Parts: sequence; C-alpha cells; structure tokens
Amino acid sequence: MNCRSFALAALLIACAGVAAAGDVTGKISFSGNAPKPARIMMNADPVCVKQHKTPVVGEEVVVNTNGTLKNVLVYVKEGLGSRKFDPPAGKLEFEQKGCQYTPHVLGIQVGQELEIVNGDPTLHNVHSLSKENAQFNVAQPKQGMKLTKKFDKPEVFKVKCEVHTWMGAYIGVFGHPYFAVTSDDGSFKLKNLPAGDYTIEAWHEKYGTQTMKVKVAAGGAATADFKFEGK
Repeated sequence: MNCRSFALAALLIACAGVAAAGDVTGKISFSGNAPKPARIMMNADPVCVKQHKTPVVGEEVVVNTNGTLKNVLVYVKEGLGSRKFDPPAGKLEFEQKGCQYTPHVLGIQVGQELEIVNGDPTLHNVHSLSKENAQFNVAQPKQGMKLTKKFDKPEVFKVKCEVHTWMGAYIGVFGHPYFAVTSDDGSFKLKNLPAGDYTIEAWHEKYGTQTMKVKVAAGGAATADFKFEGK
C-alpha cells in the first residue's frame, strides 16, 4: 500500500468511528413538593457576609423554573466494557467564592487535573470525604491560592470546609468522558457514545439514583428522561 492509499484508509477508518457514535440526551423533571431552601447564615465570618447583598440559600435541592432539577449528575454506568479513555489535557476549576463551592456538583475524569482555588479574602479549608481515592484536608489561608489534585478511581464523594460548616459540594469521578451535570434547564447530553446498549444513571445528593437502559444506534441518538419526586 502506498502512502496515499494508507492515508485514505486511515481517514475512512476515522470517519467510520465518528459515524458509529451517537448522543444520549434528556431532562431530569421534578414532581411533588420541593423542600424550602434553607437560608445559610454566614455570621461566623464577616468576610463571607460582606460578599452577599441578598440572602443565601442552600443548593441541596434546586428546582428550575421549567419544573426540572438542577445539579443532577448523569453518566454511563454500564456498557463501555473494557474500553480505556485518556483524560483530557485541560484542567477543571473548583472555586471557593462567596464562601460557597462553585460548581456545587462537578464531574471529572480519572487522571484529569482539578484546580481548587480560594477566590475569597478569608481562610478556607478543603476536605474530601472520598473512600476510593486518597482523602485530602488542606487549608488555603490566602485569596488566590491554588491546589491541584488528580483522582485514580471512579466514585462520587462530598467535599466540605472545616472552617465554614455550611460549605459542601460533590465531585463525581469517572473512568470515561460520558458524564454531565444538569443546569438551569435540567437537560444533559452525553456526546459521541459508541453504538451499543448502555445503563445510564442519574444521581442526586438528596433523592439518590435512578437508572435507565438505552440503545445507541450507529450515527443515531437516544433519549433518557428521568423524574425525581419530592415528598
């Protein structure tokens, strides 16, 4: 095979791989009674109080205006088999700003760098409650301080601040890139999944998990809509 033929064959193989992939899209709807968001009292630290002109409430349950649920972590639970995925080269940022964690729920791939930033002019402490990955408990006393971490194993775990007890967030670590977090419209998209049968899981910090079977056709798409119910 000459060089030109080899290049053409490689291009055809690459295109076939793209054509064989599809997206899984959906929304996380909410029904029933949502708990009233609890007001966060930051009086213990005047620096925190000064950064907010309006009352701050917790993010445990955030129901969007369109009746969907924010901060739901959606991901492929089963179906990828023994496939291996390299982590993205870019860093993800996890910031302490206004004495809250931003984002409240974050997904990251095994081996990808997470940059934890103190965006406040006050002492913060970052304590991971991970079980599969090594825990860390690190103080960041100055604004602008940065800490970079990587995770070796998939799991979802809580992060808290030992200085400001109201601060809490969740990090989901995955061995693949097929995960997303719902935002202000409750939607998500898992892009370019290889054709096949999958179990999709939706995780929420208060309402737990739900799973759904989907089939992704070559070059096609699948829908996975979930509904969580308040009580």
